[in-house]
Amino acid sequence: LSAFITQGHTAHATPDEAEAKAIEMVHVYAEFAATMAAMPVVVGRKSRVETFAGAKTTYTIEAMMGDKKALQAGTSHNLGDNFAKAFDTTFLDENGKKQYVHQSSWGVSTRLIGGIIMTHGDDTGLRLPPALAPVQVVVVPIAQKNKDKETVSLAAAHIVETLKQAGVRVKLDDDTRNSPGWKFNHWEMKGVPIRIEVGPKDVATGACVVARRDKPGKDGKEFGVSVDAVVLVAKIKQTLDEVQASLLHEATVFRDDNIVDVNSYDELKTAIADGKWARGGWEGTDAQELEIKEATGATIRCFPFDQPLGDKTCLMTGVAAKEVCIFAKSY
Repeated sequence: LSAFITQGHTAHATPDEAEAKAIEMVHVYAEFAATMAAMPVVVGRKSRVETFAGAKTTYTIEAMMGDKKALQAGTSHNLGDNFAKAFDTTFLDENGKKQYVHQSSWGVSTRLIGGIIMTHGDDTGLRLPPALAPVQVVVVPIAQKNKDKETVSLAAAHIVETLKQAGVRVKLDDDTRNSPGWKFNHWEMKGVPIRIEVGPKDVATGACVVARRDKPGKDGKEFGVSVDAVVLVAKIKQTLDEVQASLLHEATVFRDDNIVDVNSYDELKTAIADGKWARGGWEGTDAQELEIKEATGATIRCFPFDQPLGDKTCLMTGVAAKEVCIFAKSY
């Protein structure tokens, strides 16, 4: 857990260096969210109202949760020399003259873990991205009481050892107190990406059943998968990659389908009432931003780095706008 609550702070000689570090780190968080957590994020700059107190600029990664609310999943701040002046943090430049440092500050917290749960979870429980899952594969032996137990157990143990040797994070659930069905539900709830089932018929044919957590029911099951080490390892690693990509794709489509382009305050209010994110041009004042928050419960999540081409018009005032922003309700 400590990896998720670590903050970073840097001090620089110039404003440009502090700005570059703040930008660099918000992209680091965005890459982690997408490639490891399978969580698509919008990367952008916070409004003046939403900027961290004392910061010159705040950058953010915003993720859409399963209920369509936004989650500020990580932030990076260019603090300028504001805190340096407040705490008299200085250095001697090449001319021997005392100068205030320019700082950056950045971090993610346990809310990112919550974001993974709320992005991918379903009515059955967790759905963990394989890149982060503590257990990537659970092996469940299925044998009748006192019949075929030894051969099935040996086959399951062989599968576990084969996958361990290949670097897969695998667990054997050979607890005899619970039925196979109970175990299936248990590990689905915990979000383990892949379940391998092995029973007497599988042992007889040198095969197993591979079930994906991201695809419920028969659609996610593949029967007759060979337990030959080379074949099995290749199959499991490929499937883990497929699950990782599938979760990211599913979350990205869900997010993009629920972002609405708006051109007026009325359209924004409708979008927010429908539980959507509203994207539109903005040249409004801080007071107008707070007015929207009071009326709709939505705030400016960010001005995305990725801006649409073409002319933009402020949704509030109708004047030409330099950027679009995203309004949404949030945690």
